[in-house]
Amino acid sequence: MDAPGVEPVVRELAKRRINGITPAVSRPSKDWLLESYLVIEIHEIGGADGPQPTADELVASHGGELVQLIRGETVPLAPKSVEEALQVSLSYYPSDLVVAGSHAAVVYDGPEDAAAVTQILEYAKMQLLEFRYYDQLMSRVLADFYTTLERKRNALVSRWSLPREAQRFNTIRLDVMDLTERIDNAIKFVSDIYYARTYRAAANRMGVEDYRNLVDEKLRTFGELYDFTVDQYNETRSFVLEVLVAILAVLDVIFLFRGR
Repeated sequence: MDAPGVEPVVRELAKRRINGITPAVSRPSKDWLLESYLVIEIHEIGGADGPQPTADELVASHGGELVQLIRGETVPLAPKSVEEALQVSLSYYPSDLVVAGSHAAVVYDGPEDAAAVTQILEYAKMQLLEFRYYDQLMSRVLADFYTTLERKRNALVSRWSLPREAQRFNTIRLDVMDLTERIDNAIKFVSDIYYARTYRAAANRMGVEDYRNLVDEKLRTFGELYDFTVDQYNETRSFVLEVLVAILAVLDVIFLFRGR
């Protein structure tokens, strides 16, 4: 599954599947987010019969090279950069190590345990892509909503249709809120403390929380705009009702004097 040709084949297969179910999908997205994340698994160091270095020994002797791997650098980095990158390195046993970065990670462990850690890193990256998509989606929704507000701001009659537009946009907001809540709840399957710590460290390095905050901020902004729109509609409706009441009162007075 690590062969270079697997990813394009899987992507093409996914596109064919989506094209096959297009009639059953409403508003399909044409955005295909693609971002690579390199995981370097180290199972053995040195001879198979010799003692394997511990995580502390590996960091002490090759910490700079490990940081170069996760940063994609070909020249040694400054000591402070190395120290900062290694601050989130994790170990459960003395013989294992995980160093996660924003674009790559080094996993020093046995084949089975390293594969489990790689799956955790893959899940964190998947969450990042999901939040990036919702961030772009909410940006487009907010832009469309601002355009709608600007178009109907000065027309009294147009304001009557504004709540329907706002409700349509608000449905998208509620859907995004529901999906983001499911993403947060999905990570609860990580019951192992070490794997949970690995996920949090990797997600922090990848920027998952930053995009999560961006999505939350845009959801709050849209919620405030929706409330403002509803208030405007209520004010317009109250004004129209007051005008109608005033007209009816004038008509009553006119008919009263004409009756006399």
